[in-house]
Amino acid sequence: MCDEETQKEVEEYLRSHPEITRRDFTKLATGAGLALMFPPMVNAQAVSERDVNIETPDGVADCYFVYPSMGAHAAVLVWPDILALRPAFREMGKRLARSGYAVLTVNPFYRDAHAPVVGRGASFSQPEIRNHVLPMARNLNAETHFTDARAFAAWLDDQPEVDTNRGIGTTGYCMGGPMVMRTVAAVPDRFAAGATFHGGGLATNAPDSPHLLIPQTQAQILHCIAENDDDNDPQAKVTLRDAYDAAGIAAEIEVYEDAMHGWCAIDSQVYHEAQAEHAWSRLLNLFQNALA
Repeated sequence: MCDEETQKEVEEYLRSHPEITRRDFTKLATGAGLALMFPPMVNAQAVSERDVNIETPDGVADCYFVYPSMGAHAAVLVWPDILALRPAFREMGKRLARSGYAVLTVNPFYRDAHAPVVGRGASFSQPEIRNHVLPMARNLNAETHFTDARAFAAWLDDQPEVDTNRGIGTTGYCMGGPMVMRTVAAVPDRFAAGATFHGGGLATNAPDSPHLLIPQTQAQILHCIAENDDDNDPQAKVTLRDAYDAAGIAAEIEVYEDAMHGWCAIDSQVYHEAQAEHAWSRLLNLFQNALA
């Protein structure tokens, strides 16, 4: 999970990986260079996109919807990391749409601010950014995760670009990890797949720990775990595995070597291209099988 201790680990990692610190993340975060972070796609579909506003029990959520320009497709709900909806996650959503999915990327902080909630080039390493986003993150809880998930799923099912005969997928990064697990429990008859990337707080001792919801779900699951997150809580993956096995639910759980918390976001300080691409390939494999 994003916190000051995790940030200290990131800074130590960057000191030992000078090739990463030399990258111009500010330039990449402007948007012009973000698409270049990805390898060329084979058979990429043409896509259309629009900004949308979605009514929820707590207000109106500003979101980004991108989808193949022709036909109806399986939907995917994307929960961004703690820096919320921004150019990097728009580009990541667009990449998924080019793979054949109708993708809704949400602003989880819509109760407090319209996206983008941080400026271009912002990093969790900056104290002023942490002080800005952490209070918004703390305003969210298990109940808001449930109500938002239901509202977003209902909105997706009303869109002509969505094939409602196919299950919905969902992905979450960092704080989006628990949101994924609560989403697939909130609407179990619609969500057929979920994937978390460097998700925090998935299996804890709290009475509302996401892993306790696993028996209420039906979705196939992928958990991609950062090496330092595993070092800090090695029991979490064991607890998850035991819970999925007990529920008879297919789950792929992998610790990604030399990948720090945040490694999948293309504007992250610790973006790890090789491991991010491996995680992406596992995601596409999950969706191909579960959302067919």
